[in-house]
This record gives sequence, C-alpha cells and structure tokens, in this order.
Amino acid sequence: MMQAGIGGKSKMKRILGWVAALLLVVLLVLLARTLMLRPIAPLAAPLPPMALDEAALAQGLSDALRIPTISHSTDIEPDTAAFEQFIALLAQRFPRVHAAMSPQRVAGFSLLYTWPGRDPQALPGLLAAHMDVVPVEAGRESAWTHPPFDGVIADSYVWGRGALDDKASLMSLLEAAEWLLAQGFQPAHTLYFAFGHDEEIGGERGASAIAALLQSRGVRLAYTLDEGSAVTHGIVTGVERPVASIMAGEKGYVTFRLTARATGGHSSMPTPDGAIVQLSRALTRIEDQPLPMRLTPPVAAMLYRLAPEIPVPQRLLIANRELFEPVLLRAMAGGSVTQAIVRSTQAFTVFHAGIKDNILPAEAYALINLRLLPGDRIADIAEHLRKVINDERIELTQESGFGKEAPPVSDPNAAPFAALARAANEVFPDAVVASGIILATADNRHYAELREQAYYFAPFPYAQEDGTRIHGTNERIGIADYANMVRYYVQLMRHSGS
Repeated sequence: MMQAGIGGKSKMKRILGWVAALLLVVLLVLLARTLMLRPIAPLAAPLPPMALDEAALAQGLSDALRIPTISHSTDIEPDTAAFEQFIALLAQRFPRVHAAMSPQRVAGFSLLYTWPGRDPQALPGLLAAHMDVVPVEAGRESAWTHPPFDGVIADSYVWGRGALDDKASLMSLLEAAEWLLAQGFQPAHTLYFAFGHDEEIGGERGASAIAALLQSRGVRLAYTLDEGSAVTHGIVTGVERPVASIMAGEKGYVTFRLTARATGGHSSMPTPDGAIVQLSRALTRIEDQPLPMRLTPPVAAMLYRLAPEIPVPQRLLIANRELFEPVLLRAMAGGSVTQAIVRSTQAFTVFHAGIKDNILPAEAYALINLRLLPGDRIADIAEHLRKVINDERIELTQESGFGKEAPPVSDPNAAPFAALARAANEVFPDAVVASGIILATADNRHYAELREQAYYFAPFPYAQEDGTRIHGTNERIGIADYANMVRYYVQLMRHSGS
C-alpha cells in the first residue's frame, strides 16, 4: 500500500514537473515574441535645415486669424463680408498658388484648388482643411490672454481662434505650395486643396459640395488628408516619446431621443411609474450595459507600432494579442481615451422633465449621443438600446440633423501612409509614427466615396493642456511649431505620388 502511494506521488510529481516545464516554455515563447518587437525603422533621415522666414509665416497666420470666419449654427447664415475678406487675403498672400492652381469657389465660400501633376494618369491626392472657426463663448472673451480675433504675436506664439483648428493647417498648406512653386516644383501626381467653409457645423454645404463636384468630374482619389490628430506628447500612457498619430479612420455620429410619458398630476399623489422614474431606469440600464469592445485594424496597427515604447507587461499583451485580446481590451477600458477607441461610446447629454416642483411631469426625455466605431451600424445600435431598455413604454427615436455611420477605415500600410510617415520622420525625428482612429468627425468623411485611403493628421504638437484650447480659451500655436507645419507639408508634397 505504501509503495503504491509512493509511486502515485512520484507519478504526480513527474506530471507536475512536465506541466511546469511546459508553462515555462510557453512563458519563454511569449516573452521572446514580446522582446522581438522593435521600433519600426524610420522611412527617412531627419530633414536638413530648411530656411524659412518664420516671422513672415507667423504674420501670415496672424492676418488670417484676425478675420472672424465664424460658423455659428446651421440656421444662421455666415458673415459674407468676413469670408470674402478671407478669400481675398489668400489671393493676396499666395500669388503663385493662385496663378498655378486656378481656385474655384464652391457653394459660396468653399475653395477647390487644382495643382496638375507630372503624371496625369496617376490617381490624385486631396489635402483638406477648413476656413471656418467656432465662436468664442459669450462672456469668456476677457479670459483670453490676448483677444481671440486680434491675431496677436507674443511670447513665441501666434494667438487667436483658429490657430489650431484649423486655419494653421489651411495656411501652412498654401505656404508650402507657394514655397515649392518658387522652387519650380511640380508634384508627381495632381493635388487638390479642398477648403470648406462650414466644417464646424457639419460641412454639408462646403466639403459635401466639393465632393459632389469632383464626383461629377469622375475624379478618383488615391488618398485624402484632413485634420483630426497631431504630434501628441504625454497623451499615450507609458510612451515618453512624441507620437505622430497619423489616423486611418474616424467615428460615426448619431443621437437618439428617449421619451417617457405618464399621466402627470399633483405631486402630493405620486405614481410609482412616473415619467422621470421610467426614464431614469432606462438610462441606468444603458449606462450599465455599454456597447462591446473590439479592435479595429487601425487601432491594432497603432498598438503594434507603439508596443516597443511601452512597459513589458503591456507589451506582452500586444505581442500576443491572439491570446490576450480580452485582457488587453479590459485594460484599455480603464481610460477615457483608450476605451473610446475600442468601442462605440454613449453619452447622456440632455435630460429634460417638469416645469414646477409640485407638478408631476407628463413627459420626460433625454438625449444620448453615440460615437460609432467603424463597422457599427445605426440600426444595430438602435436595436441594442431597445433590448437593453426592455421597456415598451420608452419611445426611442433618432434625432434629425447630422447622423452618419463611420466611413470605411483605411490601410496604415498603404503607400500614401508611407509618404505621410516619411515626412513625419524627416520633420519630427524624435517622434514615433503610429496610426489609430480619431474620436470625432471631420470634413474628410464627405470624400469617402471618391478615395482609396483617408488619413487624419495635422503636424502640430499637442499636449494634454491643448485640449482646453481647441474650441476653448487661449487657442494658440508656437511660431516655430507653425514653421514646422510648413516644412512637413513641403516634404509631403515632394513625396506624394512618387
């Protein structure tokens, strides 16, 4: 009996030993795969010094910021005089561009420039920006260090509404083209410059009309580039280097209204299922059951490119994603930014009920705004909400106005991305080039049916504090940073289509 027991223990020891050895081998394989991740080699060496008159560039941007090309809302017509003044400024500032590209006005104030390429058979590229800006919140003007529409140049910055969003992009694109034309340069393929005048209220007049015009001409685009990301610093946890985030997709947008109704009456005789109670229960169920998480191809590419820069534990999850994807997604769900790139987000933005403290409201409603991952359909989102609410008394309707699914994602390994990355390597040699999707929307979506690829990137530095400047107070851009935007676009135009 004792010998049999000893033999059984010995056999168990051998089994445990084999299991431990197997686990060790698996662990070593996982670690090897993790440590094999290396930074992607730069596509180009740092750019040799490019002499630019930075003071003159800053003055040009300052002049543009002084013109209040404001988009208030879709039901308020734009300030005709301001947009005419801005268009006149462009003609005066960029004479070579206007002589070579014959800009065409579209939908009143939007502009389409055409720069013919050396190879007319090659698919063209389109570089987009917008000339309109958001208004300054009433009563907040005094909080600005310098008045928002004075275009002040001070403390090594150009200050004003639009300095980041998005006049810096528009002006630096044209500065780059003007500089290249002075050198006798012609792009390898045709380049379109598409400047909308109503992006801040949806772009339904401007960029949409430019897209329709190009489509009527049978134009097919190799790629489009628009705003939406930047050279970020301190945004990605664990990554100390700057990240040139050249995004390859954007989210969709839809808002639903949830309405609950009841009999109402006097507050001294409350009912157990009043309108506010019904609606509150529905909202709680939605909040407790968010939409599922998943990795889209651009986000997976972003993680792969950033993995060599982050600590080993997180890198192990990325290097062995096929095994650890659920764990990786749960880790990403812990941050407001990272969770937003792996799921369609839902945010309650309006709640309205009641008119007086002693009256039971007969109706209550709330608005829920969703930003949709590429591939998520509005109809499926609506069905998800109805199942989660599980209450036929709650009416669910889609709000009128802007509501669109995300356009198809693009390939972060395609040739146009390589041109964007090469220019980033040259102008921002310390930065890691990564991909991903933007969390908002841009005019870029209007060109979805015309293009092979779409990317989102504006080459200015962006830190955490800049998030309060865009659409907020004290919007500004560094004079040297703005000059680097011009350098970036010069290099991009040199590489594009070649």
